[in-house]
Amino acid sequence: MRIGLSTPIVTAVPGLTSAWESTAGPDELSRVAGCADELGFDHLTCSEHVAVPAEVVGTRGGTYWDPLATLAFLAARTRDIRLVTAVLVLPYHHPLEIAKRYGTLDRLSGGRVVLGVGVGSLREEFELLDARWADRGAVTDARMRELRSAWGQSEVSGMVVSPTATGTGVPLWVGGRTMRSLRRAVELGDGWMPFGLTIEQLTNLLERVDLPEGFDVVLSTGHALDPLGDPRATAKALRRLAVAGATIASCRVAATSAAHYCDQLAALRIIERDES
Repeated sequence: MRIGLSTPIVTAVPGLTSAWESTAGPDELSRVAGCADELGFDHLTCSEHVAVPAEVVGTRGGTYWDPLATLAFLAARTRDIRLVTAVLVLPYHHPLEIAKRYGTLDRLSGGRVVLGVGVGSLREEFELLDARWADRGAVTDARMRELRSAWGQSEVSGMVVSPTATGTGVPLWVGGRTMRSLRRAVELGDGWMPFGLTIEQLTNLLERVDLPEGFDVVLSTGHALDPLGDPRATAKALRRLAVAGATIASCRVAATSAAHYCDQLAALRIIERDES
C-alpha cells in the first residue's frame, strides 16, 4: 500500500484543518510539498470548488484553492510526487478543456498528473456555473469517455491541440460514496477514491464488485494522524485501510506548523516501512 497526502493549507474543512494552516501561504505549502517529495510519498491532492454556499461553510469549509493553479505551483517545486485532483467536477468542464489544461500540466510535470473526477454535490454551485444538475451522472460518464479519447491527442475533431500530455493515457480516479460511483470507477476509470464512509461500508461495497487488475482503491484515513505523538494509532489506522482493500492511503497529519508537519511526515514514513 502506497501513501499519499491530502495536501494541507489548500482546503479549510472544519474539524480536519489544523490552526496553523489558516495563516500559511505559498512558502509553507512549498516546504511541505518539497518534504513530501523528498520522502517519497505517492501524491499530493487539491480539490475543486469555485464557490460554496455560505450556509454550508460551517460543515464543508469555504477555502478551496484552485486545483490547476495550485498543482502547477507544486509541480515546479517537486520532482517525483504525483499531482492529483481530488476531485474535478466533470459536469463543470468540457473534456477538451481538461485535456488541454491538465495535459499541459502533465507535460510541465513530466507525466505526474492523476485526474480524480466526480459528479459534484452542490446544486447551488451547478446553478452558479450554468451546469446541468439533474443528469450530472450521465454527463460525467460521457465526459470520462470523451476525456479518455482526447487526452494526449494532438488533433481532436479536426482541431489541433498543442501542447498535449506526455502520453495518451491518464489515471482516472472516481470520487464518490455510492455503489454507482464504484461501478463508474470500475467501468470507466482506473481507481476509486471514496469519502465519508466507514471501514465496514467500504468493505461491503468492495465485496460486491470484481476489481480489474491494476485498479487502485484510494482510501482516506479521515481523521488526522499523529505519527510522532501516537505511532501505534497511526500504524493501526494504516493497517485498517490495507485490510479494507486500499492500494493507496491518502493521509492527513496533525501539525502545529509547516516544520512540524514535515517532522510528522518523516515519522509516518518510518511507520509505513515498519508495517510493510
